Amino acid sequence: MSFRRKPRVSLKTPEQFGVMRRAGLLLARIHDEIEDRLREGMTTADIDQISRGIIDGAGARSNFLGYHGFPATVCVSVNEEIVHGIPGTRVIREGDVVSVDAGCIVGGWHSDAARTHIVGRAKSDADRELVDVTHEAMWEGIAALAKATRVGEIGAAIEDYVAERAGERIQHLEEFGGHGIGRAMHEPPDVMNFRTRDRGPKIMPGMALCIEPMLIQNDGEFEILDDDWTVVATKGGRAAHFEHSVAVTESGIFVLSAVDGGKAELEKRGIEVAQEPSDSHTATGR
Repeated sequence: MSFRRKPRVSLKTPEQFGVMRRAGLLLARIHDEIEDRLREGMTTADIDQISRGIIDGAGARSNFLGYHGFPATVCVSVNEEIVHGIPGTRVIREGDVVSVDAGCIVGGWHSDAARTHIVGRAKSDADRELVDVTHEAMWEGIAALAKATRVGEIGAAIEDYVAERAGERIQHLEEFGGHGIGRAMHEPPDVMNFRTRDRGPKIMPGMALCIEPMLIQNDGEFEILDDDWTVVATKGGRAAHFEHSVAVTESGIFVLSAVDGGKAELEKRGIEVAQEPSDSHTATGR
């Protein structure tokens, strides 16, 4: 008789977390620059060029470019596009809901994070609700990680928050979720955004997890376009996506892809952020 083992979760050392912190800070700079420059009339390819310039200038590498053939350094998903949108000629308009998912590699270690923006004035209160609920749901999931004993508690916290805030107006994108991260962009374990029967592995110091709710107005039905990447809502709803890479350390959690380590948002939820990870480069400011 044989037993099928689940993939092993890799645990990182404090110094490895320090390198991941450098990757996370570079990624935060990419997202900040995109947020500052995002305007009506840009194309989604213009957003990719911003990311490419920062990554190349830092001597880093994109972990999206070439991943299973993906042709860009960021995913840009607009309105009905939920995730994995390929940058191209699509022109961004006033009121568009634009999700940008990006990642980079520094010193062999990965970062991954996403943000959703409304360009100019929101077209509806429903669009503003969607973006706000998705953002807050991510932070509720991160806060849950700080107290959780198993990975599945993260998804339960996200599901509860979305249901309480939005009821049936907003649904989860099922079959997609978060993941571990480290030497590879996608590592075990899966980090779902809703309750599952599988409680998941135990939370242990050394884990690095990407927590990323993807939410859709109306219902959660979707399809994948002929490009084999872009996931779109099929019932006319818009979508939003937020993500951070989070380290579990001996003293607590630290958000590697947030400039402040998650301090501002987590303190609102009664969570004290762990000490910032560092390696020889971060310690000297390089």
